Amino acid sequence: MTIGLHEQLEVHEIAAFKTVCMTKSKTMQGLITDEALKQILAEDVEVSTRQLQELNALLAKANA
Repeated sequence: MTIGLHEQLEVHEIAAFKTVCMTKSKTMQGLITDEALKQILAEDVEVSTRQLQELNALLAKANA
C-alpha cells in the first residue's frame, strides 16, 4: 500500500492526538471517585489503545 507523505503526516498527527487523549483518560481514572465515569474512561482507554494499534499498522504498511 502506498500513501502520500502528507497522508502519513496526518496519520501521525491523529496518533499523537489519540495518545494525548488516552494519557488524559488514564490519569483522570486515578483522580475520579465516580465509578460510572471511571468505567467510561476505562472504555476510552481500551478503544484508544486499539485505534493506536490500527494506526501503527497502517503506517507500517505504508512504510513497507
